[in-house]
Amino acid sequence: MRKGALHMESKKGQRLTAAVRVIIIFGVISLLGDMVYEGARGANSQYFNLLSISAAQVGLVFGIGEFLGYFLRLLAGILSDRSGKHWIFIFVGYGMLLVVPFMGFTMNWNILVILILMERIGKSLRNPAKDTILSGVAENQVGIGFAFGLQEALDQIGAFAGPLIFTLVFFITSQNGIPEYQLSYKLLFIPFALLMLFVVYAYRSIEQNNLITDIKKKEFRSERLQPIFWFYTAFTFFCTLGFVNFSIIGYHLKANHLMSDGNITLLYSVAMAVDAVAALLVGKAYDRMKKKTEMKTGGLAVLMAIPFITLLLPFMAISNSIILIVIGMVIFGVVMGTHETIMRSAIADITPFHKRGTSYGVFNANYGLALLIGSALMGWLYSVNQPGLIIAFTCVAEAVAVLLYFKMVHTIKVSGQ
Repeated sequence: MRKGALHMESKKGQRLTAAVRVIIIFGVISLLGDMVYEGARGANSQYFNLLSISAAQVGLVFGIGEFLGYFLRLLAGILSDRSGKHWIFIFVGYGMLLVVPFMGFTMNWNILVILILMERIGKSLRNPAKDTILSGVAENQVGIGFAFGLQEALDQIGAFAGPLIFTLVFFITSQNGIPEYQLSYKLLFIPFALLMLFVVYAYRSIEQNNLITDIKKKEFRSERLQPIFWFYTAFTFFCTLGFVNFSIIGYHLKANHLMSDGNITLLYSVAMAVDAVAALLVGKAYDRMKKKTEMKTGGLAVLMAIPFITLLLPFMAISNSIILIVIGMVIFGVVMGTHETIMRSAIADITPFHKRGTSYGVFNANYGLALLIGSALMGWLYSVNQPGLIIAFTCVAEAVAVLLYFKMVHTIKVSGQ
């Protein structure tokens, strides 16, 4: 009897070790993926400025890209749940990152638009399936907040390193013209190749250790998502609607000659480093709140901080003060870390596993719609020289988010969740 118990403990320990290893592997995958696409995103606005493309065009294209990248996750999430073929979506989605290095081969705006949109579509294909698998591995092993926090921290090391590729090229060549940007894009082939090797490794590790038996179930259950999910989705919509993204900030810095191109990409890297630290701290706080309240939804209390932190961003990041801009980008990193950790962790805690791909898809489609509206509107307001209206817009959006947060908390209390 004792021997059997020891065997079970040993097997449990092996599964825990395997689960931690898989979570780290997913973090490395995200790290390399972010080196590719965040490296490009930290430089895209400045590159397009060199190509004489207006802020309104940049804001609209980035908005459409973000919308597609998030909205199509709805379809991808439903299809991955129905088919159970999560890994097909992961392999194809990450494979489409190949388009990013190809941005270094053209100055044609129409082709660049297609490449930007393809990269975002690839992200939409892989993310619901990836988040479903990651939450399934972590749920009964190490804690969902910790898993998403660790993944985001490693993810942001890549987001920090990616823009530094451009900064390094600018420093070595002492130039920041079109040829230097194109060389930097081409260098992103290296992390892309490593990324695909780790995706294969992650797949084999999960299959060999049988970490997610539920993933093999192909039936699609039709239970409706609960009201708390919809209030949560509305809350995140307005939080994100008032979020000033880097396409506007980078354009502001370049157009007003507030920083050199190298310093702009460096500043973005710093924000990504802040994102990494914030993700770990917030992820741990999320799990701690769940244990303290002894409720699966206990971690949602941490969400209250998001609207108030987001509210500070436009006052600083689109000012003309370098000090305020730097502080604003630190805030930008904190907000991003919180979005990527708590918002994704919460989905796993308010939805069952067999509906999780769908839930991530719905949530991300909503998130992308908020980014589209917010980015396009802020880009237009900036083009017509109305930064004050950007601030007002953010204030209204975050005020609505606060109201929805309290409605969500009330729903939790009534339902006893």
